[in-house]
Amino acid sequence: MSADAIAAIEVLQAGGAAAPAALAEAGQAQAGNAFGTAVSQGLAQVNGQLLASSEQVHALATGNVENLHQVMMRLEAAGLTFQLFMQVRNRVLEAYQEVMRMQV
Repeated sequence: MSADAIAAIEVLQAGGAAAPAALAEAGQAQAGNAFGTAVSQGLAQVNGQLLASSEQVHALATGNVENLHQVMMRLEAAGLTFQLFMQVRNRVLEAYQEVMRMQV
């Protein structure tokens, strides 16, 4: 697993640990805003990694980069980060659907 993927997991874990504290201290509305901010930051990070890997592939194709291994590692790291973000999104969506199915 690459350092970028590990860093992304650590960011998600840190955000998950901070969410209950935010709920207890700031109330429901602010916690929703904090969650939205965390998701936006995560999406921006994933997008940045995908764009950087795309630039590396373009540079490799034009002959500006000679280290194929570096490009492939960055490309795989971006792919893993994207897959991780999609799995987190899927889990959040499943949790939301489960809450909506609950009968009061």
